[in-house]
Amino acid sequence: MTSLRLQNVKKSYEHVNVIHGIDLTINSGEFVVFVGPSGCGKSTLLRMIAGLEEISSGQLLIEEQDMTQQPATERGIAMVFQSYALYPNMTVRGNLAYPLEVMKKSKAEINEAIAQTAARLHLTELLDRLPRALSGGQRQRVAIGRAIIRHPRIFLFDEPLSNLDAELRLQMRIEIARLHASLGNTMIYVTHDQLEAMTLADRIVVLRQGRIEQVGAPLTLYHDPDNLFVAGFIGSPKMNFLRAEISATGEGEVQLRVPELKIEGLVLKIAADCREGQTVTLGIRPEHFQPAAQTPDALRFHGELAYGEMLGHTNYLYLDIGREQMLVVEEREATTRDLGTQVELGFSAAHCLLFDEQGMRLR
Repeated sequence: MTSLRLQNVKKSYEHVNVIHGIDLTINSGEFVVFVGPSGCGKSTLLRMIAGLEEISSGQLLIEEQDMTQQPATERGIAMVFQSYALYPNMTVRGNLAYPLEVMKKSKAEINEAIAQTAARLHLTELLDRLPRALSGGQRQRVAIGRAIIRHPRIFLFDEPLSNLDAELRLQMRIEIARLHASLGNTMIYVTHDQLEAMTLADRIVVLRQGRIEQVGAPLTLYHDPDNLFVAGFIGSPKMNFLRAEISATGEGEVQLRVPELKIEGLVLKIAADCREGQTVTLGIRPEHFQPAAQTPDALRFHGELAYGEMLGHTNYLYLDIGREQMLVVEEREATTRDLGTQVELGFSAAHCLLFDEQGMRLR
């Protein structure tokens, strides 16, 4: 198993800076996922680690050895791409064998490695097929097999499941999780799909515009985000944000006015310095709303049902509260309601998050 460290890593193309001083340590055997919106630099950063993109400045250390200027072939890294990148004129056996043939392994070693890899990835019965005779999931397993057969120190995955349908993505997420559990290698995974990030990662790295916004365990980022961006990016449906104003401050607490919900006197435990009249943003996740009967009168509000997603086990209610953006509510005890119905709900102050004018978390 292998550790990896980035020290003030930057990337620029002529006068355009795309990666702005990344500092990150990935521990040996860890599964780390890079997430962020399109264009945030996650794939560029992965390619820099792989040696497919030059590092403009900073250092890449693998097992504390400086590999910044080392070619890709010397880094002990294998990469699985979004496109399967299989040789179309070679069978599955040939695709698996090719990396070992380049390494000048003996025929016996190659055959043994193919047998072990095929068994691990359920490819044994497919070894004599060409890629065109395989499903998307089977092709991706071959691509992964071609990576693991070399016994690399670090695995890199660049959105490997984005070309698959929902059912196959689920199957492949399970396969990749099992693979990590059995191999124990350090793995770095890039995706725009937060479901993949939440279910696979030991830690998630949230990127925006070439900078790290927050690093942490999936549930830490979900329940304890550092800023508005992370709070809104992690979670589906996303967190609701409401304009609020601090109406009073006290020892370790603030009192809020929330005009969009017509609520006065919401008290939150906040140790940060705040001032009366300060404009803030209140964050509430869809699952943290509750029936009005379970809520004090002061924290109840009404909304008109504009749209509903009835999923059987749960409902997502989109409520019109008099602003352009709907309020999204998760309802676990799924019931049927007509559009236009007035829905009365409430929430607990314990589940509310608060952010300042710059979008930074107030704790």
